Amino acid sequence: YHSPKNLAIGLNVEASELLEIFLWLSDEESKNLTEKKIQHVREEIGDVFIYLINLADKLGLDPVECAKQKLERNKIKYPASIVRGSAKKYSEY
Repeated sequence: YHSPKNLAIGLNVEASELLEIFLWLSDEESKNLTEKKIQHVREEIGDVFIYLINLADKLGLDPVECAKQKLERNKIKYPASIVRGSAKKYSEY
């Protein structure tokens, strides 16, 4: 009964809750989370995944197939021989 719009908004809210866990942590701290924070990350990833699956289902999309297609497009936009070790956007090459 949820609309795609509301599911997309919910997905964004849950992704923001995941992001909030890492707010103000250094790179090193983000790699060494406490078990309590890992549990919180686990729960938020679950929430994000649930919203994503529901959105894909509502639109008749297979999320795994979407990811495969995106990876194939990224191979063209970001050839490993050019971008390996760089964080530049494809338009910056």
